[in-house]
Amino acid sequence: MSSEGNAIATPAVDLEALRSRIDQLGETIKSLKSSSEPDKDAIASAVADLLDAKRTFAANNGGIGVDGNKWEEPMSKKDKKKAEKASKAKSDGVDNQVSEANAAKKAAKKAEAKAKKASAKEGGENAAVAAPSSSNKPPKPASTTAGTLTTRLATNKSKLLPNQIAFNPNVSISDRPVVALTIAVLTNSIVDYELISDHTRLGCALGLPSGNGEVSGDLAIARFIAKKHSSSGGSFIGENDEEVAIVDQWVDYALSLNKFGLACRVLALQRTLDPLLLTATFVVGFSLTLADVALFASLGFPCTKESKAEVASLLSPDSPTMRWVEMMALHPAVREAAQLAIGIAKNDEAEFENGVVADELVSGMSYLEGGTLGKVVTRFPPEPSGYLHVGHAKAVLLNDYYARRYKGRLIVRFDDTNPSKEKDEFQTSIIEDLAKIGVKPDVVTFTSDYFETIRNYAIWMIENGLAYMDDTPQEVMQKERMDRVNSKHRDDPPSEALEKFHLMCSGKEEGKPWCLRAKIDMSSDNGTLRDPVLYRQNTTPHHRSGTKYKAYPTYDLACPIVDSIEGVTHALRTTEYDDRNAQFFWIQRALGLRRVRIQTFARMNFMYTVMSKRKLTWFVETGRVTGWDDPRFPTVRGVSRRGIDVDALKRFMCSQGASRRVVNMEWSKFWAENKKEIDKYAKRFMAIDKVDHVALTIKNANDGTNFLSTDYLPKDPSFGKRLVRIGKRVLLEKVDTDGMEVGENIVLTRWGKVTISIPGFCKHKPPYF
Repeated sequence: MSSEGNAIATPAVDLEALRSRIDQLGETIKSLKSSSEPDKDAIASAVADLLDAKRTFAANNGGIGVDGNKWEEPMSKKDKKKAEKASKAKSDGVDNQVSEANAAKKAAKKAEAKAKKASAKEGGENAAVAAPSSSNKPPKPASTTAGTLTTRLATNKSKLLPNQIAFNPNVSISDRPVVALTIAVLTNSIVDYELISDHTRLGCALGLPSGNGEVSGDLAIARFIAKKHSSSGGSFIGENDEEVAIVDQWVDYALSLNKFGLACRVLALQRTLDPLLLTATFVVGFSLTLADVALFASLGFPCTKESKAEVASLLSPDSPTMRWVEMMALHPAVREAAQLAIGIAKNDEAEFENGVVADELVSGMSYLEGGTLGKVVTRFPPEPSGYLHVGHAKAVLLNDYYARRYKGRLIVRFDDTNPSKEKDEFQTSIIEDLAKIGVKPDVVTFTSDYFETIRNYAIWMIENGLAYMDDTPQEVMQKERMDRVNSKHRDDPPSEALEKFHLMCSGKEEGKPWCLRAKIDMSSDNGTLRDPVLYRQNTTPHHRSGTKYKAYPTYDLACPIVDSIEGVTHALRTTEYDDRNAQFFWIQRALGLRRVRIQTFARMNFMYTVMSKRKLTWFVETGRVTGWDDPRFPTVRGVSRRGIDVDALKRFMCSQGASRRVVNMEWSKFWAENKKEIDKYAKRFMAIDKVDHVALTIKNANDGTNFLSTDYLPKDPSFGKRLVRIGKRVLLEKVDTDGMEVGENIVLTRWGKVTISIPGFCKHKPPYF
């Protein structure tokens, strides 16, 4: 896969070698700690070496540690206790202040109540009414009170994080935020919201983007989302003031129906909508609005097989309302919303009435969020700069599994944006390796097919102030990004930036220092949002387009654009890309592209195994292996040559599932799974070492040659029979005879028991078996 295209300073030491040493030390410490009798001195020494290595790495990487965060010296246990004690003392102090303040308020209220009571006794009712407030302040006008109430609601504390939508997975679908989810899908903003399963909630709620409270209720959330994203694909609350009022009227009507039973609701809605829908497709205007979705939800959101059948039994089959219900039930946004609402707990999915049924979920796999049958499109974007290894195999097999289960499509797209590393050889090998593991993509595409489109998007970003050209040296750029300092060219006029962009694309030497950077947020805690590089010059001829282009987009720019253009619905990525997800979404939002949902999973790691393309290439080029198909290699070709079964490989990868938990696997488990599968169809044959064997003479066996008939596969007789030759002389593996003594009984499989009567075996080298 392509890595981030940001400029990186050349370190004083080999950071890759140092990273490998850090990983090795980490494994050593794990091994020492897991032993039956841990050596404390050895562990302490290894930990000290690990800290020194991490310290050295950070010192030579601009203060950034091996985990990508700013390096901080670890505290000793003593210092940690001091910090915890200080934090607790501070917290206790705040709690005491709060308690004292609350006690003072209670005392004031008691004193005020006592004063009122005394005044009432002295002056009667009039005195009680005229009793002044203890604060001696005039009453606030109604407008002020209302304003105060509004402020309190807006700043109300919420357990939800911004853009989180929480609801109870145990209530019916009509009590889940189906209207809000439908509007979020329609406004192309659904991926901006995180769905939370909360068994304690009675209703649904949305954490406000500002972090100041939450909005409760399905229709309230739907209105908020529709207003916030009204520019994304049109307005779903009305195009003008009159339409807005009409939509609100229908939404209020839908809300009023909820107090009745389903039969009453259906009858009332049919009588109301039949005259309107006789000559119209939608309730308001000429397109889908919040009114349609709210009214559909008032019927119980009947898009699933069972709920639709129930509503259909209550409606006249030829009525305009029934036609409208069928249209709404088939709408892709409605179905995706239903799938999201039903699958919130990740243990169920919606079943729609379209004659297509999804296969049973394979053990270890989880449902695809928002995945609906016939609509899922996944992609596998390898870079043609090396051979596929088992880590790539997991990625492509997961993408292939989801595409097949949801009756969708799998796109294999070659990310050929770096001509310096790519070759036709690797491209061909990837297609061959995919065939070896049983993956047949529906379409094969190339990022290079979209170079002109991506270039036009880059120009649009410059013209609209979303990107700028920068010639800051690599090491300086890295330091500025680390220190969150803006580039000197960040505020250059778009006209100047456009001129430098064309200079870079021309391939001239003067354009070489320049690169295109996104103008996002240099103060962000997420380093990938600190104005990443999107385009840079590379005059190396491309293996497909030749010398047509002299500058190429980075993976960070190309991937979100091409994913959206090609119709990808779910981008499955490893957890190492988590920080880049925000960057991916920013580019799609900035360019107004169709949004793609990202689902992450942990990469495949094996104990004591090198997966780096660069390191595997070193083994091949130095002749330490026979080639990329060496059986010891973790490449697809290597494991295939060693005898991997495709079904076993798929089962093993699926058993790991799309979980985010990183696990270091052992090869023994991998090959054990392979053996189980091969055992189902592998015919049994016998062979003896040509040199290292011994001859056993059977005294009471017949002279000449005889045969026994036995099954090729004892567990499955349908595979047929084979003949086994028997006679006076039987060849045995020498290692199996070591330690045998006179009088000992041995069993010759499928023949009988033999008693050893003469000590020793004579070595025999017959030319036959």
